[in-house]
Amino acid sequence: MTSNGLKLAGKTLLITGGTGSFGNTVLGHFLKTDISEIRIFSRDEKKQDDMRHKLQSNFPDLAGKVKFYLGDVRDLHSVESVMPGVDLIFHAAALKQIPSCEQFPMQAVKTNILGTDNVLTVAIREGVQSVVCLSTDKAAYPINAMGMTKGLMEKVALAHARSELNPGTVISCTRYGNVMCSRGSVIPLFIDQTLSGHPVTVTNPAMTRFMMNLDEAVDLVEFAFEHAHPGDIFVQKAPASTVATIADAVQALFGSTGVQIIGARHGEKVDETLITSEEMVRSEDLGDYIRIAADMRDINYEMPGNEGEMANVQTEGYTSGNTTRLNTDQTIAKMLTTSYVQDALAANGITPPAPRV
Repeated sequence: MTSNGLKLAGKTLLITGGTGSFGNTVLGHFLKTDISEIRIFSRDEKKQDDMRHKLQSNFPDLAGKVKFYLGDVRDLHSVESVMPGVDLIFHAAALKQIPSCEQFPMQAVKTNILGTDNVLTVAIREGVQSVVCLSTDKAAYPINAMGMTKGLMEKVALAHARSELNPGTVISCTRYGNVMCSRGSVIPLFIDQTLSGHPVTVTNPAMTRFMMNLDEAVDLVEFAFEHAHPGDIFVQKAPASTVATIADAVQALFGSTGVQIIGARHGEKVDETLITSEEMVRSEDLGDYIRIAADMRDINYEMPGNEGEMANVQTEGYTSGNTTRLNTDQTIAKMLTTSYVQDALAANGITPPAPRV
């Protein structure tokens, strides 16, 4: 495996927010490679301790390559302490719950924007080879505080990527829609509600959400490490389901307890947008992925030689409303690709139905 043309052997990977859903899955993917060291950086000592004991139990021969650092991306000093000797960074530390960020927007600013600036500033100073920042569909046409801060996170990443003060650190972003069964996502909520005998709480049945599992999401991270140019944003193509279909799929697996319509939460969209129509004009279809090339012009737009490029004339964005739509059986099949759903079925003695897709 290579990364930006560089082999992983002997390299050190830093995962910020390493005890979250993404961090755990990224760790699992890279642990069995020939990478030399993986540093987990987060502010939750309990989750770090749980992860440490799980590694020691399940991977005794590999656990020694994982090092734990307690800190916060908001704290420049703690970021500086973890960075020396790092070659690659997956930056996943963030506040991502929409209602929480709506109520406490300055907390989202401090973590998602200022924290990212701290990570990238120190990464450039320390000569890190490649940084991949985790972004979200909420950053495209943002209507809530979480999306706005993630959108500005992308702008901070781009500014660092094209800065004359950056001698060679490749900075890119990966932008995701709904990742099934990640922390705070809707499928675990629906499963818990169904198993406890309560109706599932649906905000708006017509809402559509991309359907991607965590392993697919990490494949995109690896692709970005391998292929990124400075300032790129990568999107993985994915199908979508309506929230009503997701609720039907959960109850087809775990039992029917009814549905309660509760109305949209603060700042929720009907459809997710992964690529805006404006971004599509500088996008490149790479098969399973789409690369949104950075606009690397400087502030002197009118200067000769500073012209922008338009590689694509398509004007429609890429959304969960215009991608492939899954029916209930297809949604069930997609959900069954996640270990979370498989484990929940097994824990409750439920045999999943034979696939009808």
